[in-house]
Amino acid sequence: MATTRSNRPAALVTGGSRGIGRGIAVELARAGWDVGINYSSNAAAAQEAIQEVKAAAPAVRAEAVQGDIATTASRKYLVDFMLQTFGRLDALVNNAGVAPEKRADLLETGEASYDRVMDINLKGPFFLTQLAARTMLDLRKAGTIERGYIVNISSISAYTASVNRGEYCLSKAGMSMLTALFAARLAQEAVGVFEVRPGVIATDMTGPVKEKYDKLIAEGLSPIRRWGTPEDIGRCVAAILRGDFPFSTGQVFDVDGGFHLRVL
Repeated sequence: MATTRSNRPAALVTGGSRGIGRGIAVELARAGWDVGINYSSNAAAAQEAIQEVKAAAPAVRAEAVQGDIATTASRKYLVDFMLQTFGRLDALVNNAGVAPEKRADLLETGEASYDRVMDINLKGPFFLTQLAARTMLDLRKAGTIERGYIVNISSISAYTASVNRGEYCLSKAGMSMLTALFAARLAQEAVGVFEVRPGVIATDMTGPVKEKYDKLIAEGLSPIRRWGTPEDIGRCVAAILRGDFPFSTGQVFDVDGGFHLRVL
């Protein structure tokens, strides 16, 4: 494939075919970004995401790219795809993540579930960030991009204990430290690293517990008494990538309806 460098910045959004990832891709497109929409297995959902992106911003380019971020080969392929398709990689949004296939009491959590969740939610983003960061430094040196961005999508589960899905909570707590580590390492390299921490967001992942959270939200789980939307997260990511926080890195953005507040 011949490489054509886009005049627009380009972002890779992992897990971009559905839910929060799709919301991020659409909002970045509205902000003038080309987007690589990574998906693991659902090609139809990825094509639907592309259609939404094109409807929101007809001028931008959106391409689907299959890959399992838990594997070394896929991570390399994703970065190579961005370079070959767009000629650049200005931003990586580490959004892909999974919940345990079965919620189990902490005393019954199995190693297979632990390994699956940690490989996709933490190991994959760690090594993809490492690879993307090295690529961004090379692109800056070559004058292809001015600066780089890495945005990690974590969760209120980074600090909120759910004893029936401990492996998920650990993976999101790890994502917070991943953000701090890379932010400190890349601060002098014009690559900003940020964490967006969603609260209760209406996606297919939260669909099975909708009734439970409808009740909790109505009772005041968060001061803003509504479900969050993928658009809420997308707008936050778009603001970061717009460059609105040039003197910040390692910052955590809570997009949770105020859940993080301690209210009496």
